[in-house]
Amino acid sequence: MIVIGLTGGIGSGKTTVGRMFQDLGVPVYNSDVRAKELMNSSKKIQKELIALFGEKVFKDKELNRAFIAEKVFKDKNLLEQLNAIVHPKVRKDFLKWSKDQTFAYVIQETALLFENNSQKLYDEVILVTAPKELRIERVLQRDQITRKEILSRMNNQLEDKVKVKLADYIIENIDLDQTRQNVLDLHKRILAKYC
Repeated sequence: MIVIGLTGGIGSGKTTVGRMFQDLGVPVYNSDVRAKELMNSSKKIQKELIALFGEKVFKDKELNRAFIAEKVFKDKNLLEQLNAIVHPKVRKDFLKWSKDQTFAYVIQETALLFENNSQKLYDEVILVTAPKELRIERVLQRDQITRKEILSRMNNQLEDKVKVKLADYIIENIDLDQTRQNVLDLHKRILAKYC
């Protein structure tokens, strides 16, 4: 099974690009969505989160994402501890999921791929980029957070100029029609290379 990593900074549009690959029939595993599901459903993860953050980590038996975000984006050490709890479980879940796929390749969408130095886990990596102000605009429209909070999250991610050197493919996501064409072209390239 060929495994392609899909990554990009907050607001770059990696989930949009992931959906475009899905439209072409490619199985896409969204690590962020799955991590949230696992944090809400796994008793083991819940115990570890409560040990790390206290009881406030859950509100009405649901993950209190705002509380977690407020804590971890101010404290890099706490963020690393959270990642150490969640990432191995997501990795295990992804490997189980990928065994059930029959397409020529699968994509794992993951925000902190390079930050976690996990590029070696993938056959190739696609990086989605967009200008910083456009990314901020997108997140302001999408999430109920402030510009300051967005910049705080961006500061926990490597800059695109660093990631560009590490990625195998770059998709600049400014114009959706152009992005869709780039996804189609890249899909054909990957199929031609591995099939």
